[in-house]
Amino acid sequence: MRFDTPAGTNPIDQLKVIGKPVDRIDGPLKTTGTAPYAYERHDVAPDAAYGYVLGAAIAKGRITAIDQTRAKAAPGVIAIVTAENAGKLGKGSLNTARLLGGPLVEHYHQAIALVVAETFEQARAAAQLLKVTYDRAEGAFDLAAEKTSDKKTVDRDSKVGDFATAFASAEVRLDQTYSTPDQSHAMMEPHATTAAWRGDRLTVWTSNQMVDWTVADLATTLGIPKDRIQLMSPYVGGGFGAKLFLRTDTVLAALGARLAGRPVKVALQRPLVANNTVHRPATIQRIRLGAGRDGRLTAIGHESWSGNLVNGKPENAVQQTQLLYAAAHRLTGTRLAVLDLPEGNAMRAPGEAPGLMALEIAMDEMAERLGIDPIEFRVLNDTQVDPANPARRFSERRLIECMRTGAKAFGWSQRNAKPAMRREGRQWIGIGTAVGFRNNLVTKSGARVRLDKRGVVTVETDMTDIGTGSYTIIAQTAAEMMGVPLDRVVVRLGDSSFPVSAGSGGQWGANSSTAGVYAACVKLREAVLQRAGMPVDASFEDGAVRSGGRSLPLSEVAGEEGFVVEDAIEFGELSKRYQQSTFGAHFVEVAVDAYTAEVRVRRMLAVCASGRILNPKSARSQVIGAMTMGVGGALMEELAIDKRLGFFVNHDLAGYEVPVHADIPHQDVIFLDETDAMSSPMKAKGIGELGLCGVGAAIANAVYNATGVRVRDYPLTLDKLLGRMPRLES
Repeated sequence: MRFDTPAGTNPIDQLKVIGKPVDRIDGPLKTTGTAPYAYERHDVAPDAAYGYVLGAAIAKGRITAIDQTRAKAAPGVIAIVTAENAGKLGKGSLNTARLLGGPLVEHYHQAIALVVAETFEQARAAAQLLKVTYDRAEGAFDLAAEKTSDKKTVDRDSKVGDFATAFASAEVRLDQTYSTPDQSHAMMEPHATTAAWRGDRLTVWTSNQMVDWTVADLATTLGIPKDRIQLMSPYVGGGFGAKLFLRTDTVLAALGARLAGRPVKVALQRPLVANNTVHRPATIQRIRLGAGRDGRLTAIGHESWSGNLVNGKPENAVQQTQLLYAAAHRLTGTRLAVLDLPEGNAMRAPGEAPGLMALEIAMDEMAERLGIDPIEFRVLNDTQVDPANPARRFSERRLIECMRTGAKAFGWSQRNAKPAMRREGRQWIGIGTAVGFRNNLVTKSGARVRLDKRGVVTVETDMTDIGTGSYTIIAQTAAEMMGVPLDRVVVRLGDSSFPVSAGSGGQWGANSSTAGVYAACVKLREAVLQRAGMPVDASFEDGAVRSGGRSLPLSEVAGEEGFVVEDAIEFGELSKRYQQSTFGAHFVEVAVDAYTAEVRVRRMLAVCASGRILNPKSARSQVIGAMTMGVGGALMEELAIDKRLGFFVNHDLAGYEVPVHADIPHQDVIFLDETDAMSSPMKAKGIGELGLCGVGAAIANAVYNATGVRVRDYPLTLDKLLGRMPRLES
């Protein structure tokens, strides 16, 4: 099915099942511990051996020797994989560094060996007996230093009008620099794989967000045809972008299983999750705003510096600035400095999350200089068109309504315009806001749908569920389309033998994958109607197809042979003709201790305009999870770099701090009643990343409102506040 005209009225609009707060179908399996995760596939690989990954102890250089003598002699050791015996390995298109290093080392904790043994403990002990000799090379590990060095960086600029002249002549100007740190995904389930060979065919059970991407890159890496690999990822214990790509655990599990002659399971130890896989790269962002005394922006400039390995990509922290506010003269640019740190890549809301952490502080600072309420300043500079291409309108843009709705619900009118004006005992109290923005992405997605003689509808697609509720909304879609109750729908996910879906990432998964199921169900409905001899306007309800006074149960129409159909949604030019984005407004109240500068978040509200909400319960769960991640990014999350040796020091959950229950107050979420006919037949858009975008700035703005201390360097730890706190009146 090709989607190239706006969606009209269709069966989804019945909203009998879609749009209802249905409990997660996979919830009971996960809460009882019976959902089989990748490392736990004892049912399919009862004889699996255990692999333990050894990461490089240098950040840059070469391995001159690996003495395996003691390790090979250790109890239980079956095999040791290194670059010398792994065979010729390719490199997947989505990996920046090779997933098995040697002799060249490209970053700290790059995998250089896998020890396979009968037990995990034996593999771990033997790995410590490998004696690795290195020739260390000098590396670059400091973004700020590289930013100001004479070394060549990659620059990408986008210009509209004459920014330099407009900014220089603006009546009111702001020119500030903001920084965000390197961050780790820190999901609960580490990267993990169980691999088994059957002759020349490889089966991997792995924790992965994008099944087809990973099969393709695994085939390239191992040098085998793609059709000889079956990848299964039915349950994923969190990903946040870290599991979009093929990673070391999968490659080494496959190599270890081949060498050992039996299945092998590999789970990356927590330090390798931080240093071996991907992370959100740090940014340094310069923002310049120019406006007239009336508050209208005339010039917007946003430049961002980030670092990555050679051939890596920059963090595109300026992309929201290209679309969010009106101004005739514009400059955005990304700068990439080559660093020898582990690979920087996608983490929840890549680009917008760190970009809005800077932009939305700058908007508050500019509003203060102009003497305008922060919300009114944003309203004044709203736009319904792409500022760089006014002929291209937004399909739906209800940003002002998000801000107005949130302001009323949160009590914005009670906020003190001047900072450090409200105190409760030893706590300074402040309220802050920030805009949320994330582009709506759509991508081709397929599904196979079966109808059997029992009247049961089974959906098969390689779509994944990373904790987002894919099982449930896909079941809701099929139930709505076929007119059956949810308990008559079976959903099977995460198997590469199923039709290729959108996968989970970029906030495109829910909308695209359900649209793919919609397309397959349209084809199934047509087949049912043809066999039943019913007209095209017949209805599907209560497990039957009906027209006039005639009603046939779906089980009867299916008969012994049943139906099996397959289709995919393909998106046409609508996403190019209309700018499709999601919008939100975040509101936060904080209390800052007058003596210790400890920040506590007291209230949070997110108002989201994100198309049709397919399941309000799971959507709310996504948003409050994102809001929680935003608290971490604002107040505590930071990968600390050893700038001598080039690695992340706090590479475990003891040193890398994330929010816990005690850090998070009650969170409210309001979804505006919206459908976007330009997006898909579902008229939905993404929500999982929008909930994070803007949260950090809302917290920073609330801290400023509470204390008068403006911090532009995330995270807002108390040491950055303590010496500048307002004096207490006696």
